[in-house]
Amino acid sequence: MTRTNANERRVRATTVVAVRAGGSVAMAADGQVTMGDTVVKMSATKVRKLKDGTILAGFAGGVADAFTLFEKLEEKLERYPGNLTRACVELAKDWRMDRYLRRLDALLLVADPDHLFLVSGDGNVLEPDEDVAAIGSGGAFALAAARALRARTELAPAEIARDALRIAAEICIYTNERITVLELEGA
Repeated sequence: MTRTNANERRVRATTVVAVRAGGSVAMAADGQVTMGDTVVKMSATKVRKLKDGTILAGFAGGVADAFTLFEKLEEKLERYPGNLTRACVELAKDWRMDRYLRRLDALLLVADPDHLFLVSGDGNVLEPDEDVAAIGSGGAFALAAARALRARTELAPAEIARDALRIAAEICIYTNERITVLELEGA
């Protein structure tokens, strides 16, 4: 009997990038999901709107785990209405302390027109200095591209996010060009 390496079975492959500028925010993700060396889905949706369409959230990692975290984030947003920062901090605290949540394998990007956060299970809630963040296997490529585009062009956040994902897809074998982009305009 052949034993399968846990890393070969693990569902991987996501790139999510978020960009804030000019009172709006955009978040984009590719659609590829792989298991081991096989692409099992090409059109997954990894970004969504939460809280009546006022918050963008994207995930890298386990899908079921991410959906559980989205639900928990929605609960925190209900408990702390209008305070995305507090909701993210409280989610991270629960995620780190709760025995069940601690086992969840995902990273989240969460944004509104005023804030952008990377939230992880080790208790981190990071707000990037440059209003650009990315997660997932192609995250570093997308982050570099988005930073360069934001600094050197007048493109809107949605265009920057889409172009950054396209660049990441050319480099990262776990990222494809089936891109979903969501955007929120500030008041």
